[in-house]
Amino acid sequence: MRVFRGFHHPGLPGPGCALTIGNFDGVHRGHQAMLALLTNEARHRGLPACVLSFEPHPRDFFAGRAGRPETAPLRIATLRDKLAELERCGVDIAIIARFDQRFAAQPPQAFVDDVLVRGLGARYVLVGDDFRFGASRAGSYAMLDAAGAAAGFDVARMLSYEVHGARVSSSAVRAALSAGDMTGAAALLGRPYSISGHAIHGRKLGRELGFRTLNLRFAPARPAAMGIFVVRVHGLADQALPAVASLGMRPTVEDAGRVLLEVHCLDWPAALGSEGGYGRCLKVELLHKLHDELRYDSLDALRDGIARDVAAAQAWFAA
Repeated sequence: MRVFRGFHHPGLPGPGCALTIGNFDGVHRGHQAMLALLTNEARHRGLPACVLSFEPHPRDFFAGRAGRPETAPLRIATLRDKLAELERCGVDIAIIARFDQRFAAQPPQAFVDDVLVRGLGARYVLVGDDFRFGASRAGSYAMLDAAGAAAGFDVARMLSYEVHGARVSSSAVRAALSAGDMTGAAALLGRPYSISGHAIHGRKLGRELGFRTLNLRFAPARPAAMGIFVVRVHGLADQALPAVASLGMRPTVEDAGRVLLEVHCLDWPAALGSEGGYGRCLKVELLHKLHDELRYDSLDALRDGIARDVAAAQAWFAA
């Protein structure tokens, strides 16, 4: 999959594309159904399957502009994980557009002319049933369909995807993750919820406490899932390793406002030695939430708390 920042690059629009547009936070089962339809249509037409997505999330932008960043949606996935899932779904080209004041102020017809036609050369555009576009969300599906007929591209709409009568959406995934319902989140995503990234060096406090950890950054400031979790780690050995992890701000030792995923493997592979995990790209599946983050009064209390979490994770895997 080729990834572009913006849509003014050599090679775009090329011969044209089959396009869908959205935030795709989490790439849940509804997204997957839409991408399956997109890729099938693209193959039938002999076009690349293309996704136009945004960074930051448009609601992040509007919340910041209003001075109320706390109203922005909690984030399910990092950009890395979103792109990985789009590629897994068969997308050929991903365009990440910067959502800023200039982009937000585009009238609907300017979005069609500048982005869809001149920027991407769209020949087929697939959108969801709640799709709106342009300044003040003034553009509707009917308007897009009429613009497509005038500009020479086809427009299609996909209805909501449901599981057991409930609509699958990023909001539903966020709600499940915020509630610690990892089984429910996995049902909506079609896979266990996971976070990936390169293992980085930290303060090495875990070693001092007797619990070696590997750290992964979670770039968005407000993740949908936070707390202490039973997890599986891919990328350290031939098999996924059982582990326990903390996702959050580490209030006892830092509380610096940055989000880290700290992972302690229950059985560290001896072949890695003491430094062998750093720099590896890991995927951490969050399987079960033990509890929210806690602020401990001392490092001794923190050590005891980690020991209880390790014992709880061992019991969960044993059961």
